[in-house]
Amino acid sequence: MTLAAAGCTSAPPSTGGDDDSIRYLVQQPEDPAALELLEEHIAEFEKESGISVELEALPMGNMRTVLQTQLRSGDGPDVFSWGSGPGYAGALAEAGLLYDMTAAYDEYDWPIYDFAKERVTFDGRLIGVPGEMETIGLFYNKTMFADLGIDEPKNLADLKAAAETIRDAGTVPIAASDQEGWQGGHLLSMALSSRIGPDGMDSLLNGETPWDSPDVVAALRIWKDFHEAGYLPESPTSISYDSANSMFYAGKAAMLPTGSWLIGGINRNTDFEVGYIPFPAEDGPGMFSAGLGSGPMISAGSTKTEAALEFVDFLVSPAHGRWTIENMGTIPAYPVDTAKADVSPLFAQVIEDTSRLDDSKNPLGYNIDVLTTDVFNQAMWDGVQAVLTGQQNAEQVAQTLETSFQK
Repeated sequence: MTLAAAGCTSAPPSTGGDDDSIRYLVQQPEDPAALELLEEHIAEFEKESGISVELEALPMGNMRTVLQTQLRSGDGPDVFSWGSGPGYAGALAEAGLLYDMTAAYDEYDWPIYDFAKERVTFDGRLIGVPGEMETIGLFYNKTMFADLGIDEPKNLADLKAAAETIRDAGTVPIAASDQEGWQGGHLLSMALSSRIGPDGMDSLLNGETPWDSPDVVAALRIWKDFHEAGYLPESPTSISYDSANSMFYAGKAAMLPTGSWLIGGINRNTDFEVGYIPFPAEDGPGMFSAGLGSGPMISAGSTKTEAALEFVDFLVSPAHGRWTIENMGTIPAYPVDTAKADVSPLFAQVIEDTSRLDDSKNPLGYNIDVLTTDVFNQAMWDGVQAVLTGQQNAEQVAQTLETSFQK
């Protein structure tokens, strides 16, 4: 009860047990090659520090199910990579399951962007390192578009016209997946952000505009209409995230709605030119939804916090940041010199787009689920699935979102 009331703990490092060995849990990457690269990179830390790191990986859905249980039982990892925001790190902090890193920020002088630190601050405590900066939009097969005589969509009408041409050519226009459910949050985020912009998103997230507003209804209805028009796979709720990615890689789908974290997988698995655009708005090109991905956190129950902090310091180093850019296709939430980085033209574009996240005049929209609670997120995920299966209409789902937001 004491831990739950405190939110998190910063007990001094234990001197018992094997302090030269820690467990590190990450989300299973889409491409197995990425995990092998990470293992090789961690081996460099092991050699320099003398600390052994046992790397473990779980699919995102499994982590959501078992992580809190493991941390409560004392069987969890010492360090794990998890999302920022109330519905992810915030829920664990409230349960007293995260080590308080506030003092470590001062000791190690980690140069995390201020806006990013806000996403891992709860009750005045810094309870983790924010993950990579990300955008969410539409990847598209530029080679296929050129072969079909389609220009890059500049507004929603262009996107619909492109989808019709692709559908009529016998290819899936947009490989939207929603079997796991969480993808629905991204689908809503991109359509809604482009429709109402960051100011409109702020108004929703601050409770000034209700979630059953006409704009939310319209954004939900876009995906319902796309499904009914044949722009999506026959049953998006039966398509897994990995399967949708594979459809795009194999040229069986022309567009893929997901985030910039997939850049590395796209570079390794496609042999055609790929473009990346925001989800279009009715009156223009729209804007990318943006947010922070998973970053390292330490279990409050770890008996090896000294070694864990040394490992986290490695994960916040300039060398690691440069490595993630060149090998993982992800952008850390702290300054890294990318002038001479060896990256693809596609990723160079993403770096430029994402650099605006630290701009006070941020022209980017938001990824909703890292800014809202577990209760709201579950309602959103279930609601988008219900829209795609026809079990509920957009108005009903929007009403449920508003009710959940008020809880």
